[in-house]
Amino acid sequence: MDIRILLVEDDEHICNTVKTFLSEAGYKVDACIDGNEAHQKFFNNLYQLVILDIMLPGMSGHELLLEFRKLNNTPVLMMTALSDDENQIKAFDAEADDYVTKPFRIQLLLKRVEALLRRSGALAKEIRYSKLTLLPEDFKAVYGGVELPLTLKEFEILMLLVQGRGRTLSHEIILSRVWGYDFDGDGSTVHTHIKNLRAKMPENIIQTARGVGYRLVEETL
Repeated sequence: MDIRILLVEDDEHICNTVKTFLSEAGYKVDACIDGNEAHQKFFNNLYQLVILDIMLPGMSGHELLLEFRKLNNTPVLMMTALSDDENQIKAFDAEADDYVTKPFRIQLLLKRVEALLRRSGALAKEIRYSKLTLLPEDFKAVYGGVELPLTLKEFEILMLLVQGRGRTLSHEIILSRVWGYDFDGDGSTVHTHIKNLRAKMPENIIQTARGVGYRLVEETL
């Protein structure tokens, strides 16, 4: 599944340059220059990493980071011209994962992005969740040592739920991420695939948030 990054930077030249390099490195990048737009994008989509400026129109980077952390632990890399200790401490107190000051070498930024994704497990060849093991490169899922006979769409839904652990994913998010933004179907498509996915698993680890979407049950050892 593609690694998707949210880039929030109000300097259009820097924003376009970073987006180009990240895209060439194989990442899917959603870019915006406004804090309010970034807030909407984060809550309507699922990202594996956020690159966040501090001084933004609308909500500031500090405000956005606090809002993001209310929802999940997606890695956040602060990218800003504010190099003073106070702003760095404020960012880390709000649980930023890394901090880069401008100007910076784009190659160094790419290495930091890669390190954060590796640390979070987004680049892992094998992803574990309770009794479930996912092998993204082979599109295989193993539960309790037994491979599950999943279709590609079923695997992608399960992968999406694991990546968004701790978060309820709406029907709209699942549709857009698995089928694409231009898909003409509706929530019943997701419901049917979830039903089939549950039937193929020895235990049901997918909970329904009625009227909202789906989430994984709390992880157990």
